[in-house]
Amino acid sequence: MEHITLLLAIVVVTALVFDFTNGFHDTANAMATTISTGAMKPKAAVAMSAVLNLVGAFLSVEVAKTISKGLVDETGIQPEVILAALVGAILWNLLTWLVGLPSSSSHALMGGLIGATVASVGLDGVNGGVVLTKVLIPAVAAPVVAGVAAMVATRFTYKVGANIDPKTGRKGYKAGQIASAGLVSLAHGTNDAQKTMGIITLALVAGGALAPGSNPPVWVIVSAGVAIALGTYLGGWRIIRTMGKGLTDLQPQQGFAAQTGAATVILASSHLGFSLSTTHVCSGAVMGAGLGRKGGVVRWSTATRMFVAWGLTLPAAGLVAALAEFVARQGDWGVAVVAAFLVGSSAAIWFVSRRQVVDHTNVNEVEDAPDAADDEPAGVVTTAIAAVTPPPAGTVATDPDGDDSLKTTIPAPVAASGASPTASV
Repeated sequence: MEHITLLLAIVVVTALVFDFTNGFHDTANAMATTISTGAMKPKAAVAMSAVLNLVGAFLSVEVAKTISKGLVDETGIQPEVILAALVGAILWNLLTWLVGLPSSSSHALMGGLIGATVASVGLDGVNGGVVLTKVLIPAVAAPVVAGVAAMVATRFTYKVGANIDPKTGRKGYKAGQIASAGLVSLAHGTNDAQKTMGIITLALVAGGALAPGSNPPVWVIVSAGVAIALGTYLGGWRIIRTMGKGLTDLQPQQGFAAQTGAATVILASSHLGFSLSTTHVCSGAVMGAGLGRKGGVVRWSTATRMFVAWGLTLPAAGLVAALAEFVARQGDWGVAVVAAFLVGSSAAIWFVSRRQVVDHTNVNEVEDAPDAADDEPAGVVTTAIAAVTPPPAGTVATDPDGDDSLKTTIPAPVAASGASPTASV
């Protein structure tokens, strides 16, 4: 193993703590829809996701190379900079977990790294072209692509399943959800676990333990994979609740479409070396699936809060990291102060979270959450898409005045063709 100083050891441990928070912060990406639709029990879902995250960590190192070699100039970085970057990323992860918002752990890490680097060596230490092409552009494009793909897949799924017995179809789609959730977990391991591999490798290069341009050592790959798997098994239940119930109400068909679309986008980005936010992708896919079903609704109040968190992630983590870097560069006492601040802040956030516990026993219970479009206005986008989307077979409509004496059942052929149904009294 490379020669590790005390400071490097602190940085490596802190990086693995970040990886752990990344795991429980992003469990929702793979398992929120599977849990919310009842396809799997909560504890079984997170256990499966943990195992597949671990496996995925060994499949590629392209994203790790982007972090360790491309984002910042590794020759001008000191270990204190890496420590400060991790402090900014960890605290942002914990704060957004506390309020149940699915923000990007990836962008928190990169924002922290950029902020600490700028504070240390200036703007010249950041590779702007890499930030633009492999971070910012994918951050905007990925949720849109995943959302459109999930919306189209949802419509196609309902059309194909129009003539299938509802009970049989529900079982089939739940099985499909389990498979697609496993694929998302595997994809998450190939993308997010590598970010910690990259940051540890960058720290080892900065500390002189590795030559510039080195790939992650085997022990780094193993430790990063184990850390993210343990975090995933812990389960970020607050964010799972938001993703599964807070954004929209999903049926198994929609959950299957959302997860399949998200996994495809994540695996493609990992292959290309894009340090993609799996949170952005999965959130976009969930919203797309919500818009793809007739009568489906996206709760834009929750989505707006989530978008605001996305926009704040890079600058907020960067600002905290810059301040931490300023203190850490003062010497050993500065590093100790930064470490103590991280431990104390993390403990305070955990104690606050105990006031209202969310775990596997109540993850599907949403207080004061709207259950239908009547509780929250659908909005222009939802209304426009719903107007042109045919209802699924078997839909039962009532009189607009609320009189259940007149009911309309849409048989499969009618649902497929869009013809007017015949009302029965």
